[in-house]
Formats: sequence, C-alpha cells, structure tokens
Amino acid sequence: MPQILIVEDEDVIRHALQKLLERNGYEVSLANSVDDACQHHELDQFDLIISDLRLPGAPGTDLISKTERPVLIMTSYASLKSAVDSMKMGAIDYIAKPFDHDEMLESVAYILENNPRDEQQLPSSPRHISGTSHFGMIGNCKPMQTLYQHISRTAPTDATVLIHGETGTGKELVARAIHAQSQRAGKQIICVNCAAIPETLIESELFGYEKGAFTGANANRIGLIEAADGGTLFLDEIGELPLEAQARLLRFIQEDEIRRIGSVDSYKVDVRLICATHRDLKDMAHNGKFREDLYYRINVMKLELPPLRDRGRDILEIAESFLKQRSEAMGRGPLHFSPKAIQAITTYVWPGNIRELENAVERAVILCDGDEIDNELLDIDLELVDISQIRGRPPESASERRRSTQNSERRSGRTRGLDPVEDLSLEDYFQRFVLEHQDSMSETELAQKLGVSRKCLWERRQRLGIPRKKSNRTAGARS
Repeated sequence: MPQILIVEDEDVIRHALQKLLERNGYEVSLANSVDDACQHHELDQFDLIISDLRLPGAPGTDLISKTERPVLIMTSYASLKSAVDSMKMGAIDYIAKPFDHDEMLESVAYILENNPRDEQQLPSSPRHISGTSHFGMIGNCKPMQTLYQHISRTAPTDATVLIHGETGTGKELVARAIHAQSQRAGKQIICVNCAAIPETLIESELFGYEKGAFTGANANRIGLIEAADGGTLFLDEIGELPLEAQARLLRFIQEDEIRRIGSVDSYKVDVRLICATHRDLKDMAHNGKFREDLYYRINVMKLELPPLRDRGRDILEIAESFLKQRSEAMGRGPLHFSPKAIQAITTYVWPGNIRELENAVERAVILCDGDEIDNELLDIDLELVDISQIRGRPPESASERRRSTQNSERRSGRTRGLDPVEDLSLEDYFQRFVLEHQDSMSETELAQKLGVSRKCLWERRQRLGIPRKKSNRTAGARS
C-alpha cells in the first residue's frame, strides 16, 4: 500500500485530504510543519510527500532538499511564480487550492506510477540538477536518465542501435552522442535522412555506382556507406526506405560488405550502423511494409526517446537554454520568460517536440522588443491549452481511457454511500473559508488567499449558493 505524508497546517484541509486518500487505498501520515515532519517521520520511507507551500516556520519547499522522494506542492496563493519556483527547486508537481477530489487523485496516481519507490536512483545523474548537459542533451527526467545510462552502456560496443521517438525529439543528437562516446569517435559520422532522398536515387546514394552503370553515371562514385568506413552511419527515418534498398542494406549488415551499382566486385567495410524512426517498424513488418528480417537485424539495442510532453521540468530548462543560445547568437542582451510564458511552455503539449520549442523561442527572440518574452510572442494561447495537457501528461489511449473510466467508477462507488458529514471536501473548505472571512476581507483579499481570480470567486459563489454580503460602509451610505 503506497505511503503518503501530508504536511499541512490547516486542520480542515489536512484531515479532508487524509480521508480522501485513505478511502482510495493509500496509507497516510500527517504533519503540520516542516519541523514536525522531519522530527516525527523518516521522510524517505514515503512514496510521496504532499506539502503546503506556506507553513509555519520553513516553507514546504524545504522538504525537497531533505528527501529523495517526490514532493507535491500545494498552494492557495495563486502565485504562478511560486509554483514555477517550486518546480525549479525540484518539486515533482504543484496543485492549486482549492481543488476537487478527482484532480488530487489523478495527480497522486500519476506521480506514484512514474516514481516507484523501489526504483534505484541512477548514480551518475543526481536528482536535482539545473542547466546540466549529458552528451549534449539537456534534462534529468527519469526517461532521460534511463536513456543516458543506455547510451553509456551501448556506445563502447559495435552493436547496431535502433532509436525510436516522435518527430522532433532529437534522434540525431542521440546518434551523435553514441558516436562521440564510442571507440570510433575519431572517425566521422555520416547522417542520412532516408525520407529526403528520392526512391530512384537512394540505392546509388548509399552504395555508390560504377561508371556506365546507368544513364548519367559518367564516373565511379563511392556511396555513403563506403564513405563511413571506420566510423558510424546514421540512417534517420529508416522506415521510409524502399523494399529494394532494404534488401541490399540487409546484405551489408550480414556480410559487412557492399557492392556498387553496376559492379561485380564487393568491398569490405567496417561501419557501425545506427538507425532511427518515428514509425512502429514491428507493425510495418507484420503488414509487409518493412522487411521482417531487416527489422530483427537492426533491433539489437533499442533506445526510446521520450516526447517533450513527458519530460516535466526539463521543458523549461531546455527552453531557457534555447533562449540563451538565440539571444547570444543575435547579439541581444539577457532575456527572460514572463510568468505567463513559463506557464505556456510548461503546459503546452508541443506536438512538434523540441524542434517546435526551439523554433518558438527563436521566433520570440526575433520579435521581442524588451527583455521579457510573453506567451504571445511564443504564439501559444493559454486559453486553448487543455487542462488534461497540463504538466506534460500525454494524450490518453483508448485503453487508458477505459482504465480511467473504471477507476472513476470505483472511486464513485467507494464514496457514494459515505456519510455527507464525514466526506468533508475541499469545496466545503472553500465555502467555510468564505463565510468565516468575508466580513473582514474584501473580495480581492478573499480571492488572493484562496488562490483564485475575482471572477472565479464570483462563479464559485454562484455555484455554491454563497451570497455576497454588503459591506457596512455601503449599508451606512444607503441609510
């Protein structure tokens, strides 16, 4: 049973959250401050720590440096900057109060699924690093740390590598990292985009040709495979390779030799092959669109490159790196992202992945007149960002949607028969807070304390049926 520590100084929220999590199969411990949590609990024993940002004494973010376990930060102060700062300090995620049950449960389930306690921290990659680069790649999310480890183990060998990832995720950068860490680093790496070469020319480009082999072949020419002799050949988008060229490539892999078009002689070559694709080659092989024997020959070591939406805090780190590079290249002074731009960068799905992010930052630098880049310069409309896309969560597959529906049904089945008095929700907390403080606070102060806008406060008043009391000044003026 997953163990969760809640660090919250307000009794209503602390106990409401405790009941919510316990009803959904979690073991919960409580603390009311950072000091209380450290004195009475062994922090590393928990699967997740949920802490309020503002606590008596030290802030909740101080827990991040005291444990290797993920820390989810709650904030009711509607400060996007404080939430982003928490993420930069190493918080696994943040959630704004007040929030509903499903939002909290989804966040907890997502974090626990992607941060199992029994998974060992990779020794070569510390947990909280800012601005670090591995083999030219930026980021320290768990999928990337796994990738770094696989690159380190694969690079010194001559094993054929298949890199799989969406378009724009940086597959060529991974190939260059493997080459740079290999024994062939002193030789060249030749990169070929198979989708960019016409089918009629791909074989002559890869294998070369002899003079007179076809019309226009006026001289002997070596192919790209032969040119990479002693080094590395990177075939990007190998799924676009015609079947005829696949057959010739298979012979090269099996025999380490090539035959130029129009020649009767074969040439031995020593080339390390790295392939990449965004397609499902196994499915293509089953459908006859890719040679099955070639698929199994290139799929010796498969490396998965995560899409940008799955890389969490890495997104902002990559964006800031691009911002620094582009501003320096264009002779601009130091630039920075506005809070809205940071929100846009971290919540947008980025279907074009790193390539799209790089282009967006470069465009923003070109158009920026001052020293701050807003979300409008990035061409991202915050109103169009779906809440389900926040914090880099990938779109759900059909099976995931079914599981999500089943989980929702199970949750509602657990809570449907509960005593309404005991099922104290965060909506109840919102209502109680407003009723207790509306006589002493203005609408603006109430909204700030609850971490919402005045419009949101008004909408919640309407939905929950909480009338807005007239101030004494207004009453006195009318009398």
